[in-house]
Amino acid sequence: MYALGGVTGVTGANTVYSPTSSLCDVSGGSNGSCGGSYLCTAVTGYDGLTALGTPDGAAAF
Repeated sequence: MYALGGVTGVTGANTVYSPTSSLCDVSGGSNGSCGGSYLCTAVTGYDGLTALGTPDGAAAF
């Protein structure tokens, strides 16, 4: 995916996912039965479960 997106130098996670407009934000759902924990529940924007979202093709990289 990095090669398709033309990424040549990754210095941190912020470099990889900087074009947030190319990510599909996961704004709801949970991972199992851990209640409303930050790491287990998806919300709009950044969350511990899905971070900024899932890539929408190579443009996310």
